[in-house]
Amino acid sequence: MDEDRRGILYPHRLPELHRLAPPPRLTHAVRWFWIPEWALPAGEESHQELLPFPACNVVVEASGVTAVGPTTRASERVLTGTGWAVGALLRPAAVPALVPDPAACRDGERAVRDPELLAEVTSAMTHRAAAGSVRRNRAVAVLSAWLLERVPDAGADGALANELAEALADPEVTRVDQLPAMLHASTRTLQRLAERFFGLSLHSMIRRRRLQEGALRLREDAGLGIAALASELGYADHAHFTSDFRALLGVTPSAYRARARARIDDGDGDGDAPGGSREAAPPDRA
Repeated sequence: MDEDRRGILYPHRLPELHRLAPPPRLTHAVRWFWIPEWALPAGEESHQELLPFPACNVVVEASGVTAVGPTTRASERVLTGTGWAVGALLRPAAVPALVPDPAACRDGERAVRDPELLAEVTSAMTHRAAAGSVRRNRAVAVLSAWLLERVPDAGADGALANELAEALADPEVTRVDQLPAMLHASTRTLQRLAERFFGLSLHSMIRRRRLQEGALRLREDAGLGIAALASELGYADHAHFTSDFRALLGVTPSAYRARARARIDDGDGDGDAPGGSREAAPPDRA
């Protein structure tokens, strides 16, 4: 399972969303571009609940441009009416140039005042005569050019930070002491990179990935025991896993599985989003 779907807590609620690859010159800086679009009937809401892997994004919406910091908890966004967003999921190498202090931006965002970027992306996304794929490609081209002007080449530290992100996404990595041998760097060096390029500790990111994996397994395997899952994820016991899961998601593993496997949760008022799902909900948007 791709990591972009691990953090989607209730997949049946997804809006239409498209994921586009970055141009070759930007692969060191952007993992992918994500573009959700929705058109909900009057009075209807779609609740998007996410537990994304902690990363930074640059997001353009009709209301403005923001640089979004890493998240430390599950998040929710309520969609209404008609709308869109164009986001760039940043690789760690791009973070110092765009989110210079990611730790200060945890669970938050800061405005990026660039009227020209906002106007050009908005024009691309709202061009009525253009087909959907044309609109999205134009918007991504605009945002790509903007990023290329601002993000330098990765450099040695940035390249290692990108490798660290890949290692942290590996389900086999359950402890910090596994990382030095994988990346040929000391624990202290990796901790320093985590602070500068992620704004979070190595331990917290491994914990997040394990809980993402746990949520995924709970959704997809109705017969999997909680104790067996805890063991697979590297937890010492059922109680420790349950405590971590509830602290981050607000519900126990058993309660989450019951909710996630129901097509429509009691009282949440939303079901399948109009237009179906193309990919995943905004993967790292706080």
